[in-house]
Amino acid sequence: MARFRALKTELRSLLEQPDWENSLEYITSMPATQTIGPLMSFFLFGGEMKWRAITAFGLVMGKLAKEDTEQARIIMRRLLWHMNEESGNIGWGIAEAMSEAMLNSKILANEYNRMLHSYVRETTDDDNYLDHPPLRRGVYWGLGRMAKKYPDLMLPSTRALSWGLQDEDGEGRGLAAWALGFLGTEANVPALKTLLDDNTDVELFDDRTVCCSNVAQLAQKAINRIEQRRMDA
Repeated sequence: MARFRALKTELRSLLEQPDWENSLEYITSMPATQTIGPLMSFFLFGGEMKWRAITAFGLVMGKLAKEDTEQARIIMRRLLWHMNEESGNIGWGIAEAMSEAMLNSKILANEYNRMLHSYVRETTDDDNYLDHPPLRRGVYWGLGRMAKKYPDLMLPSTRALSWGLQDEDGEGRGLAAWALGFLGTEANVPALKTLLDDNTDVELFDDRTVCCSNVAQLAQKAINRIEQRRMDA
């Protein structure tokens, strides 16, 4: 327990620094089985610390998946359990962490990508749809991250993201629009245009920086990306 507290203190100190990115290589050099727990505990902090911990977590998982794929799978199943109401956990940062892990491991991406979009896809069957808006935001963000790197793999998520444009939660709509920009086609443009008057503020973590935007701006950027892909085709 003393070792865990000491490691948690060290990791927190590293991630709180202005030059935190310079510590990522050092963090990933540590045994993954020791750093995963402390990093996950930082998800509850919110703000910059949450995003920095999620970034580090993804890199750690990427390395672990190369060295011990089965252990990485065990941790992914642990994340899935945290997303389950029966676990008693709220799931803060879990969807985002899942996406970062998959972003850094094609093996994990191939195996778990469909689970991610199941959390924002309502069906007539017993589904995984998340009723809590802040958790859905994490899924939309994660799908966008995945779509940016693996657009072909993530094509099945397009429908769930198009539904997300009508999410009751403003931030969710904005993040769904942002994500859809990496996957959508001209068929999605009319729905995106309905958001161009939506000025709901949205916090977006992109390129390892937290930036402030709004739904309309993110929808317009998504439209621009889709139209640019059409011209490049």
